[in-house]
Amino acid sequence: MPSNRDIHTVSELTQAVRRLLEQRFPDVWVQGEVSNLSRPASGHVYFSLKDARAQIRCALFQNRALLFRDCPRNGQQVLLRGRVSLYEPRGDFQIVVEYVEEAGAGALRRAYDELRLKLEREGLFAADRKKALPRFPRRIGVITSPSGAALRDVLSVLRRRFPKLPVLLYPVPVQGEGAAERIAATIRLASERQDCDVLLLTRGGGSLEDLQAFNEEIVARAIVDCAIPLVSGIGHETDITIADFAADLRAPTPTAAAELASPDRQEWSRATRLLAARLERAARQRLSERRQRLRPLTARLERLQPRRRLHDHAQRLDELDQRLRQALNNRLDREHLRLAGLRTRLRAQAPAARLRSARQQLRTLTLRQNATLRQCFQTTRQHLQNLSGALHALSPLATLKRGYAIVRRYPDGTIVRRADSLQIGDPVEAVLGSGCLRCEITAIEVENRTPSPAVGTDPEES
Repeated sequence: MPSNRDIHTVSELTQAVRRLLEQRFPDVWVQGEVSNLSRPASGHVYFSLKDARAQIRCALFQNRALLFRDCPRNGQQVLLRGRVSLYEPRGDFQIVVEYVEEAGAGALRRAYDELRLKLEREGLFAADRKKALPRFPRRIGVITSPSGAALRDVLSVLRRRFPKLPVLLYPVPVQGEGAAERIAATIRLASERQDCDVLLLTRGGGSLEDLQAFNEEIVARAIVDCAIPLVSGIGHETDITIADFAADLRAPTPTAAAELASPDRQEWSRATRLLAARLERAARQRLSERRQRLRPLTARLERLQPRRRLHDHAQRLDELDQRLRQALNNRLDREHLRLAGLRTRLRAQAPAARLRSARQQLRTLTLRQNATLRQCFQTTRQHLQNLSGALHALSPLATLKRGYAIVRRYPDGTIVRRADSLQIGDPVEAVLGSGCLRCEITAIEVENRTPSPAVGTDPEES
């Protein structure tokens, strides 16, 4: 074996190559497509960066990977900055990534910087233009996506800090085509309606492209023209948009925006207690000062002795009050006696008493009348019965029933009293006790003897 050979071990060679690469390429920018992406439990990110003809391994370690949550992704075109190195255990050529962004973000960054400088020169970001936030807003408006996590974070903070504070949501898209126009229109609408005392413009984190809607000039000018104080809480703490510069107050996150815009219930309670204590101390001090001023005035009044005069007048007033009360009581007693006499006279002359007496007298006379009528009816009935009996005794019908008859001319009904008043052949009718007989006179006998009088015949004429 020749003695002049320079033999290296594998480790020595890989170390030498790694040092050469890191010294020759300490900071390079490389653009390509991401592939073979892996995210092990360690938090590091490993992927390959390729183009149409070659590829290179890349390593994004945990401390830097936390800054790039949405990038890289498989199939994504990215622009990264890092140092060229060699992974000695496998001898892999790789890039240790320090910064990565989606390809095209560099143009967005340049447009962002140009617009920021333009608006800054116009004075849109001047501190004297910004409006102060109200200490105790009556209502807070939130301009954000209704389905985003930012809204949930904001509402959670507001419920914790001041649960009774009303919240008005203005739903808007926060990324994509037309999002900037919708956000600007909503800001102008809220400014015109004046429904809120402060506005929160919020969105969760994302890449520069995701936050592009908040880097548009139309949104910045709408924020500047807004009549309501506006707080921006867009993305993470490292994300700063044009809207943040234009806002009256910039918060690093949506949660911080909610905390800055809302009063703290506990802090207000403490402040209220402190103010109450200060007010009580001030009131006590004012009362003490008033007492000090009152003492000499009181001494002066005592020297003038107005109290004795007041006592004399009070005693005189008590005497007059007693005399007045006694006079009123006497007058009332006299009036009560007079009223009692009038009531007695009124009761004596009252129609009700006379009516009661008349009703009693009427009832008595009615009873007497009824008794008299009943007695009269009974007497009359008895007399009528007696007369009926006598009449019945003298009735010719009773005589006829004993066998006698009444003879009458037929058909005129003239009673025949004398036999010589008839002629032979005259029709007569004999009325019996039961029924009657029609007869014709065939013979007439006139006797001189005086017959016994018959019923219905006058004895003198017979």
